[in-house]
Amino acid sequence: MMSTWLVRKKIVPTISGQTGAAQKLLAFASLIMLVIIFSVSSSNFFQFNNIVAIMLSTAVIGVLALGSTFVIITSGIDLAVGTVMTFSSVMAGVIITTWHLPMPLGIIGGIATGAICGLISGLLVAKMKIPPFIATLAMMMVTKGLSLVISGTKPIYFNDTPAFSQISMGSILNSIIPGFEIPNAILVFFGAAIIASIILSRTIIGRYNFALGSNEESTRLSGVNVDYWKIVIYSLTGVFSGIAGIMMASRLNSAQPALGSGYELEAIAAVVIGGTSLSGGKGSILGTVIGALIMSVLTNGLRILSVKQEWQTVIVGVVVVLAVYADMMRRRKK
Repeated sequence: MMSTWLVRKKIVPTISGQTGAAQKLLAFASLIMLVIIFSVSSSNFFQFNNIVAIMLSTAVIGVLALGSTFVIITSGIDLAVGTVMTFSSVMAGVIITTWHLPMPLGIIGGIATGAICGLISGLLVAKMKIPPFIATLAMMMVTKGLSLVISGTKPIYFNDTPAFSQISMGSILNSIIPGFEIPNAILVFFGAAIIASIILSRTIIGRYNFALGSNEESTRLSGVNVDYWKIVIYSLTGVFSGIAGIMMASRLNSAQPALGSGYELEAIAAVVIGGTSLSGGKGSILGTVIGALIMSVLTNGLRILSVKQEWQTVIVGVVVVLAVYADMMRRRKK
């Protein structure tokens, strides 16, 4: 009881103070400004089909970013979220198409695979004291290799399980409101964001998450089992990677073993643009959602304006640098 009181009253300021309403407002204003600029530049941008396409492209990266938010708030990093996503989709494919087990078991198996990978990363960081960068880099390489080995370097198709593609590409809303075709992947993303927000702001996991990032040593001295909560947080990140893997496989109707590399960088970029500090102790799920949308809107808008792919990458990189620099300036002022 005493340790919990210390974490709530001394180590961790109020959640509202940590998230920074002004910072989220600035990110949201940036998103609106991008939408206005691209809408004025091209009449094709602000159309229903294109907006749905933007939201759909945000879904997978967004879910990965939600998981990454938890780790980054602890001042850690998880470079394996992209390849864990792929590995989870491959395992779901094996369970459904090779072992011929029911689709729900395949979905559970894929998400469980992500959780186990996160658990192992957490053990490496918490128990073996390996720096998060190295531990998750190793996990990235391991899961990338296992995806290729288990799949035989070939895609695993879900052609015999037509319902699987409906997880992402079906539309529950269309059955309720005819003509309102919003892919399920978008609903899953926002549903995952709501759950992540509740976990971060309303549960003991969230409070210890901020405590670890704010002052890990003080948290340890207050009697909190720091290693345990680190493992929990990395496992939670793995769960979100598993969900993203199911969504990606459903969207493509296949598990692509070579896919995944690079997704972790986009997820981290979305988290940073959304205002979560790489130094830890500060961040929010709403900010991450806004950051993921900024990434998608920027990429989509540049593509509509026929900006070359290589320049799109350059511009996104500059945006990430500016977001990190802005965070550094805020910390210096404090």
